Amino acid sequence: MTRPPSDEDFTELVHAAWPSLYRTAYLLLGDRAEAEDLVQSALAKTYASWGRVRSLEAAPAYARTTLVNTATSWFRRRSWRNERPTETLPDPGTVGSDPSDRPALLAALAQLPPRQRAVVVLRYYDDLSVAETASALAISEGTVKSQTSDALTKLRALLGDDVLPQTNGASR
Repeated sequence: MTRPPSDEDFTELVHAAWPSLYRTAYLLLGDRAEAEDLVQSALAKTYASWGRVRSLEAAPAYARTTLVNTATSWFRRRSWRNERPTETLPDPGTVGSDPSDRPALLAALAQLPPRQRAVVVLRYYDDLSVAETASALAISEGTVKSQTSDALTKLRALLGDDVLPQTNGASR
């Protein structure tokens, strides 16, 4: 029989998973403060269920699923999307091939509906498979595929094929 996970195990999870959870939350919400709040909420919910975690290897995926489910519940609230204008764009950091494309990509991503944004972030940023994305969002694989297709079509219209080239539709 395995021992139940300890508070020290949870502390290790927080330190190891925080950067990945924060990046996912930021891409889902587009706001640093809201992303931090989302990660904190997801980790609090994960800790509340910590005694039921059977495998420490599965804990990061559990925390990510909790984060996505929490974000989805936030999207359903009417007040979640109160725009806050700003004069400066966030620091571009490092992403993909050309860092100068990042502000345009983040702006285009923010124009997607919440579910399409979640699918794109999980599929292409967190590099989850169609099945893993469907499981994380509690939707069918067909919905993941159609939402991905619709999202990429909209992103191509907003960004052009130079930034988001056409693919053959291969999925894993």
